[in-house]
Amino acid sequence: MFGTRTSAFLKLSKRDLKYDLPASIVVFLVALPLCLGIAMASGAPLFAGVLTGVIGGIVVGAISGSPLSVSGPAAGLTVIVFGAIQKLGAYETFLLAVVIAGVLQLILGIIKAGMIGNYFPSSVILGMLAAIGITIILKQLPLAFGMTEAHAFELDNGGGIAAYTDTIFSSVNWGATIICFLSLAILIFWPSIKYLNKMPAPLVVVLLGVGLGFAFQGTEMALIPSHYVSIPEVSSIAQFTQLFVFPDFTQIANKEVWIVAFTLAIIASLETLLSLEAVDKLDPFKRNSPTNRELVAQGVGNMTSGFLGGLPMTSVIVRSSANVNSGGRTRQSAIFHGIWLLVALMAIPAIINLIPLACLAAILLHTGFKLAKPALFQQMFSKGLDQFIPFATTVVAIVFTDLLMGVGIGILVAT
Repeated sequence: MFGTRTSAFLKLSKRDLKYDLPASIVVFLVALPLCLGIAMASGAPLFAGVLTGVIGGIVVGAISGSPLSVSGPAAGLTVIVFGAIQKLGAYETFLLAVVIAGVLQLILGIIKAGMIGNYFPSSVILGMLAAIGITIILKQLPLAFGMTEAHAFELDNGGGIAAYTDTIFSSVNWGATIICFLSLAILIFWPSIKYLNKMPAPLVVVLLGVGLGFAFQGTEMALIPSHYVSIPEVSSIAQFTQLFVFPDFTQIANKEVWIVAFTLAIIASLETLLSLEAVDKLDPFKRNSPTNRELVAQGVGNMTSGFLGGLPMTSVIVRSSANVNSGGRTRQSAIFHGIWLLVALMAIPAIINLIPLACLAAILLHTGFKLAKPALFQQMFSKGLDQFIPFATTVVAIVFTDLLMGVGIGILVAT
């Protein structure tokens, strides 16, 4: 029976290659700037973001039973990741938490806990995503005005809102600002332009940013090196493998590591299951993805990512919907997109380093807005106060405390 299934899968793979290969290229073009942007928003090395996309595509794609889901670093985890790296003090310690989170997800899949999402109120989950969107927007505002990545996370100097705005406007780079706002306009309006919208908007944003970066050279709007992406350039496999960062297993008894690991495991699993449900609704063939197998795949993916120096990952709706809209048929497209990311990481890092950070800030601002769009607040209000109050409470609690406490407060209010 196993042999028959394998043959059928191989036959299906060969037949659908003409659909999956072009779709994988589109997903790659969407994923590359997102991987970089999410790593930037997480306060992690940009290399780690692309590495996570590679693992999400190749490793998770090979194990997952979902035909159209694509995994990678998720915007919904940036708040947790940024806070965890700061709290744990060392990136290697954080990587241990990612490995443990992967183990926990693997266990959840084995014990068939794929229905875990049903036990969390939908109002709280939506509030969590909206709060993450607001937090992403707030963190990217400095970069939108051309501040360096370092300054973007050093604004809290005790001076309150006035000091925050003064710091921004005294550090504005108008070249980066123009790139960011033109990029936002493209992300908003490009999908509605007939014929041209065949090219992914994030790719257009990147091309625009690179072009304007060259055009602004020698002018008052010129970008400085810290305004650009910076990933290591390698010329051999040996140099590439030296870029891997390994977890610090000596911190295995650190309770803070376990708290981060449990938080990542639960939130990443919830986000994956939500994304999986959304992708299945988009599937033109109306296939149902096995949730328990997906948790196993995500667990293996996060264990691998954490062990090699990557970020935690989930199934991601942006990349998955791009896969659907591009005509992807099977999980081959996710696997191939991971291969293209790997090739880009090894073969064209110098080209990737021409991308202005302002482009990535625009992509993240757009992503954050989609998570926290006003229509969502209107929709939740129209459902009644029993839905809106837990939703709004979760949003406010997360923005002013942290994600775990905010979700806990939201659940208490919902019950």
